[in-house]
Amino acid sequence: MARVPYVNREDLAEEQKHIFDRIAKTRGSVQNVFAALMNSPEAAHVVTSVGEYIRYKSKLDPAIRETAILTTAKELNNSYEWAQHEPVALEAGVRVEVIDAILSGKGPMGLPAKEGIFIQAAKELVRDATLNKKTFQALEHLLGVEQTIDFLVTVGYYSMVARVISALEVDFDDWLNLNDQFNGN
Repeated sequence: MARVPYVNREDLAEEQKHIFDRIAKTRGSVQNVFAALMNSPEAAHVVTSVGEYIRYKSKLDPAIRETAILTTAKELNNSYEWAQHEPVALEAGVRVEVIDAILSGKGPMGLPAKEGIFIQAAKELVRDATLNKKTFQALEHLLGVEQTIDFLVTVGYYSMVARVISALEVDFDDWLNLNDQFNGN
């Protein structure tokens, strides 16, 4: 059970309902993580605006974005975030072999360098809060400066969201199915 209530639209003051409505419109629903964040509507607005940019406006290839998100979720042991994004990753064209490598913790070992660098970069950012020189150079070579920044923002954003989910003990949304393999089952 979550540590804070899930806020519904009717719980909000009239001047805050637009925030809830925007989240529902851009994401198709207000998932539990965002309903928990709605306990601070302005924070929810700012946080979801960054997420909206990453998911819907960034030039970063969706497969690269989802590889970064899944790696972040795995590194932070966040099954909620994993369950949210594994189907999105598959839809975005992330190969099953890449997902399995992330899930097993072996990624980027055994993957083509072009796929492995995104896993390596996300791991370094989560673990070390920086990138080593070679990883940064490889990332920038593959993506260019603008998309490298978007990659870094993606990992940072999903790291923050994972920590909010964990700290608030956000429950799985009813429609989510956790891949039993996530926790080694």
